[in-house]
Amino acid sequence: MIEKLAGFLGGLFLCLETELEQAAPTEVFGIASHLCHVWAGKWEECAMLIDVALPLSLAIIMFSLGFGLTFADFGRVLTMPRAVIVGVMMQVVAVPAVAFLLVSFTSLPPAMAFGVMLLSFCPGGVTSNILTKLAGGTVALSITLTAVVSLLSVLTVPALTGWAATTFLGGDAPVINVTAIGISMFVITAVPVAIGVLLRFVAPTFADNNEGRVSALALILFAVIVAAALATNWSMFMENIGGLGPVLMALNAVLLIAGVVVARVLGLSGPDGLCISVEMGVQNATLGIAVAGIIAQTGGIPEFAVPAAVYGITMYIVTIPGMFILRKIFG
Repeated sequence: MIEKLAGFLGGLFLCLETELEQAAPTEVFGIASHLCHVWAGKWEECAMLIDVALPLSLAIIMFSLGFGLTFADFGRVLTMPRAVIVGVMMQVVAVPAVAFLLVSFTSLPPAMAFGVMLLSFCPGGVTSNILTKLAGGTVALSITLTAVVSLLSVLTVPALTGWAATTFLGGDAPVINVTAIGISMFVITAVPVAIGVLLRFVAPTFADNNEGRVSALALILFAVIVAAALATNWSMFMENIGGLGPVLMALNAVLLIAGVVVARVLGLSGPDGLCISVEMGVQNATLGIAVAGIIAQTGGIPEFAVPAAVYGITMYIVTIPGMFILRKIFG
């Protein structure tokens, strides 16, 4: 098994290296599709690898987040407290609240509804900072919110997950070990972020020279994880896409609008509002998939991960045009 795992990892990262050298940033999902095709005949190895590759990939993605941060980014909590507090509360409280209202008024199967809630508990995604810049939002605030909420998620996600499992799965809910989930999340999210921040602090030149490569690798891994989650649950995806897709796109649109409207009502600037809007709309789908796997404890990628995988695609379809529309109105 170890030899198979080593061989598969070697082949995967060789493919990643080759594709990264040749591809443009806009080809991320094309690369993911190509990689899935390359390994289509090796699903036995894929199934074995998922339990290792999924948390490892999330750790690399979170490391890439920390690799782009400095201690000053955390210090903005003190220099711009109002915007940070509003942004954190909107992500930690408002996003799950909106998701709960939406799934409560739909007929999604319990597993899909639970998956949507898992997604809503996650912090902003790794691309939110880039999209905030394109939207004309406050990039410094975006970086700070991504960092702070990602670290807070170590506490918030396990606690909220237990409640959501009881609410939506009832007697079919798996045993939720909140402590175990919290420890797992700390290891695969907070620790890699801290390592990335410290590495940038001790070797800033190295970080500046390699940040682009690390970010590109993170995007590739994100796309591969989304593709793998859909592929391993393809029949369930096809059965539920008609109901799940519109719910997720509606959730995305409501979050984008709520973020900027609430921020403006509370007296924040247009750029700050656009930042909070994007941070709410772009979720860390990879974390949602990983947490679903931790909860299921069955190996591989469970059905709870399907909403996060679908949202990993639809959030760009909704957010990119949506943020430019909101920019014209509120920018």
